[in-house]
Amino acid sequence: MPFSARLTLLALAALLTACAGKPPVEQTYSPFPIVNASADDVLISAIGLVGTPYRYGGNTPDSGFDCSGLIGYVYRNSAGISLPRSTREMIRVRAPSIGRADLQSGDLVFFATNGGGQVSHAGIYVGEGRFVHAPSSGGTVRLDYLDQAYWQKSFLSAKRVLSGDSLARQP
Repeated sequence: MPFSARLTLLALAALLTACAGKPPVEQTYSPFPIVNASADDVLISAIGLVGTPYRYGGNTPDSGFDCSGLIGYVYRNSAGISLPRSTREMIRVRAPSIGRADLQSGDLVFFATNGGGQVSHAGIYVGEGRFVHAPSSGGTVRLDYLDQAYWQKSFLSAKRVLSGDSLARQP
């Protein structure tokens, strides 16, 4: 394989693993589910951040976001829920696991973008098959469809951190 192709593959792998890295600051988190949080507030906050630049380790709109920083910021500021800082810790929180067919607005979605079964990326499901996430270096927070081949192939699991009474539901 030519050197330039190897270098391109290495750069792509580095970009895709950015969200799985160890963050600079660990935070505590509360037990689940939280009954007084509103999925509407979570969705409005998450969608309002679309277009914010990606930054590895970022966790504010001013500094930019990586995937777990985006999720932590949204849940902390819109629902009062403190989540772990890394995707590897988020996927292990004590919250109900949800299948793809049962996703509801506000659920966390997890992906194994490096292949295999280890989580390396996450986002917030907003409904109608879409989720908000901070995908990679050079990009911005955006909405994508779970049914896109890339996300469908790498989908790992989902967690519900808001109680059923607080979920945004379609009429």
